[in-house]
Amino acid sequence: MKQRTCLSLAILLTALLAVATPPAWGCSTAVVGAGAGAGGRPMLWKNRDTDFLNNKVIFVRESPYSYLALVNAEDRSGRWVYAGLNAAGFAIFNSVAYNLPEAAGELKDLEGTIMADALRRCSSVDDFESYLRESLGPSLGSLANFGVIDARGGAAIFEVSNRAYRKYAAADAAEGYLVNTNFARSGAPGTGAGYLRFERASELFRALPPAGITVEALLGRISRDTGHVLLGQPSFPAFHGLPANKPLWICTRDTIDRESTSAAVVVRGRRPAEAGAPATLWVQLGEPLCSVAVPLWVESGTVPSLLREGATAPLLQEALRLKKLARPYPESDRREYLLASRLDNRAGTGFLPGLLAVEREIFARTEAFLGTDPSAAAMAAFQEEMALKALAALQAAH
Repeated sequence: MKQRTCLSLAILLTALLAVATPPAWGCSTAVVGAGAGAGGRPMLWKNRDTDFLNNKVIFVRESPYSYLALVNAEDRSGRWVYAGLNAAGFAIFNSVAYNLPEAAGELKDLEGTIMADALRRCSSVDDFESYLRESLGPSLGSLANFGVIDARGGAAIFEVSNRAYRKYAAADAAEGYLVNTNFARSGAPGTGAGYLRFERASELFRALPPAGITVEALLGRISRDTGHVLLGQPSFPAFHGLPANKPLWICTRDTIDRESTSAAVVVRGRRPAEAGAPATLWVQLGEPLCSVAVPLWVESGTVPSLLREGATAPLLQEALRLKKLARPYPESDRREYLLASRLDNRAGTGFLPGLLAVEREIFARTEAFLGTDPSAAAMAAFQEEMALKALAALQAAH
């Protein structure tokens, strides 16, 4: 009887811990004000961490505003969104905040529909705040931080529960940006999740030039980071010095790039003084270390088929193939470990340098392309060309 009682207590304790402990996955994000972004443009960055790794990007034709949306592959309607950009230059992302208040019996986990609603109807940060004010109540279904930017240069984080919200403007922060993971600043201190990722992302942002944060810095460097503030383990720039014949494994459970990272997105907003200049949504589909960034524009009215067609988008298929090389063990605990020397090493047999070289070319060509004041048709053709270039780089990697 005593043994059975101890076993029952152990089962109960395990169940309580499962309820009390937030999931291991969660998003790493930042909102960059116009004063901190290169060229005076506000920016959003999100590494999406989830248990649903099959993501796509779709174009949703809506009124008053059409939009680009990062979605789960099974959702073709665009009514459940995890990051997006609309025709007015308004953009949004979310990250779950595990220390916001929630009440029994109220709706929850509806952040995807909130973002779809916002993309369809909001043109500014102020519009989004009005939407929240009107929607607060038990049926809102929010327990999240929302990052938003607009074409006027607005940039803010809203920490939103069903009954209240708190707004933080990036311009009010000393650095001009707000790093964010899975806790709310307005929540109980020391609760929530993502503190190690928050500290690491903050460390990387502090190393960026003031008023000079670029897409290349966010997607070329930070989205792929495997550094750890406590353990001092290497991130990918240091992989190049690893011996090829001595495997090095690192745990990525609490790093920015993780096994659960389904995509990374950066929105480079419009310059406030140039209302007609397009905003760009950049996406790395799949784990960033195994992917290549592609630019997209709402003005094009479409998304390349390589990012949206099929049960699994072709770009993601290739990124998942490379991920299996870097993370060969599928078991629940071992899949958190990354074979760093498979990505890069002194012998030059890793696949990552080739991806980075092509991505740098895409960044440079896109910057030059945007300087030509392109038409909608030209944007559609260019993003198709860049998607094909990214696919070729992924297919060539082994």
